[in-house]
Amino acid sequence: MHETPEDLTALQLLLDESHAAAGAHLRSIFNDERRIPAAELPGLLPGVQVLDLATVTAAGEPRVAPVDGLFYRGSFWFGSAHDSARFRHLRRNPAVSAAHTRGEELAVVVHGAAHETDLTDHPFREYCLEVYGPAWEQWGAPAAYARIEARKMFTFRSTS
Repeated sequence: MHETPEDLTALQLLLDESHAAAGAHLRSIFNDERRIPAAELPGLLPGVQVLDLATVTAAGEPRVAPVDGLFYRGSFWFGSAHDSARFRHLRRNPAVSAAHTRGEELAVVVHGAAHETDLTDHPFREYCLEVYGPAWEQWGAPAAYARIEARKMFTFRSTS
């Protein structure tokens, strides 16, 4: 686990504020009994998690596609080619929504802005090496990476 106590405190505040501001329907499904506390998320989201990431085209149309999502220090990170449509969208409009789901057992939904980050001297680089191994230096390191700065985040787990 790479999250600091401060990361988890900030994440829990985000989860609580998001839940409090949600509509009645969402709160009825993502209810208090089913919400996942911030402290449990790192253990549930180790390594690569498929993240369905939605970006916005220049015409304002949504586009969604799966990416390797890595949960690190309380945020989702992802990468793609520098010249990918995804990063062209993000450079024009950083608004994103993303969801990681496992059937009806677990869901983490995030809405916010994606911030492209140079990993040259960033601690997230070490996490990528930890997750993917040394081969990441050849195929992964040259990619573009972004962190989702969450404005809203919702968690759900089945109680059965």
